[in-house]
Amino acid sequence: MNSACLSPMHVLPRLLFIVFGCGLVLAACDSFEKSVSPFDKTDELVVITVNSPDTYYETAEGGHAGLEFDLASEFARELGIKVRFKIVPKPDDALLSLEKHQGHFAAGLTITPKHALRARFGPVYQLVQPQVAYNTDYPKPKNLNDLVGRTVEIAGGATYTEPLNKAKQHVLELKWAEVDITPEDLLAKLAEGKVDYVIADSTQINLAKNFFPNLGVAFDLGEPAGKAWAFSPYAERELLERTRKFFNRIEQDGTLVRLLDRYYGHTQRLLQTDVIGILKKRRTILPDLRDYFHEAEELTGIDWRLIAALAYQESHWDRLAVSPANVRGIMMLTEITADRMKVTDRLDPKQSILAGARYLMLLKDGLPTRIKEPDRTWIALAAYNQGSGHIEDARILAQRLGLNPDSWVDLKQTLPLLSQSKYFRNLKHGYGRGGEAVILAESVRTYYKILLKYERPYSWGFPIKR
Repeated sequence: MNSACLSPMHVLPRLLFIVFGCGLVLAACDSFEKSVSPFDKTDELVVITVNSPDTYYETAEGGHAGLEFDLASEFARELGIKVRFKIVPKPDDALLSLEKHQGHFAAGLTITPKHALRARFGPVYQLVQPQVAYNTDYPKPKNLNDLVGRTVEIAGGATYTEPLNKAKQHVLELKWAEVDITPEDLLAKLAEGKVDYVIADSTQINLAKNFFPNLGVAFDLGEPAGKAWAFSPYAERELLERTRKFFNRIEQDGTLVRLLDRYYGHTQRLLQTDVIGILKKRRTILPDLRDYFHEAEELTGIDWRLIAALAYQESHWDRLAVSPANVRGIMMLTEITADRMKVTDRLDPKQSILAGARYLMLLKDGLPTRIKEPDRTWIALAAYNQGSGHIEDARILAQRLGLNPDSWVDLKQTLPLLSQSKYFRNLKHGYGRGGEAVILAESVRTYYKILLKYERPYSWGFPIKR
């Protein structure tokens, strides 16, 4: 089971709120000016969260993204007020800030008995599984006994002390250290061989494995835990009720599933060898091609790293790549597409990259304007593989099945059905290998994430090597 992407709305009872007894007195505010206004008297929603890849982070373009950013922004839009984020280093700091009335709620916390003594939690919207991560360059530990006498670390303020304390009841010699760095930096430390084992949650490990191919999961630690928004024990009843209605709405209309898919749906697509391959070739092959990708961004406005990710998925940046079906070049252009894009030599890397980028842009522009990003890009990538006709068939099929034809997470369900006669015989373009389109788009998504981490954005206006 992929607990990183699992929405517990479908496996847990319908909870209005998980309210635990509050055994601690609410800490006093530092000062009046640091306190937020009551929910019913403010036009600004203040959300406390941490800076991490699975909560809130700054994008290459200077904007912001992350599951908690998207959820809280959507909630603020529903309320008709603006949103402001207060960023803190660790989950415990988020609770402390909440106790000081510095936000209306803290987003992205894991529910634990310890946390439940300090806050009340809204609806669970995601399950995460604490896991033991190891460096695959060394033997895989089989159980807790294999951790004895080794360096085991957890990120400061993490929620794993409770399952570790339970584990210690069975393995008395088990020891670990809590270090004051983020889970992401701690997993990087594990990949570098500077620590033996790390305890982190499934989402963090799955994301890190796409950047460090020598990370693996040894075994689960304890039971899955729910993530939810944390509120003061004295939070206004209206805020709690509006939160409950919000999560009920986004579960019913599919928004929650789409957001979970946006950040986690592609994280386990690549194999370890795939990640090793692109990390190696970005040092050996990409430097000679980078200027062509930059020029492609100038031509189309599409991030050069997305174009490069597509090219890697198609050919592994092999300018002489040829398939048995006579699809050729770095962007693996068909003869028809090459003619349409005025390409005279499909094996010429510059012509291929520029043509592939222009073709992707045409596919994006050909989609209905109501399809928003990032779904628009993922659907266009699928069209790059199967053509616009089959994508339109998949969208029509989605409508027939009561799904959203403008949602990538729904088209991932209908595209593979194009190979089944009971579906394709009633569609205009007939049989299609829609499953291949899903694999391509999901793989490109992950390669793109890797390049976003390691490659700089292109600064327009600098000279391009011809």
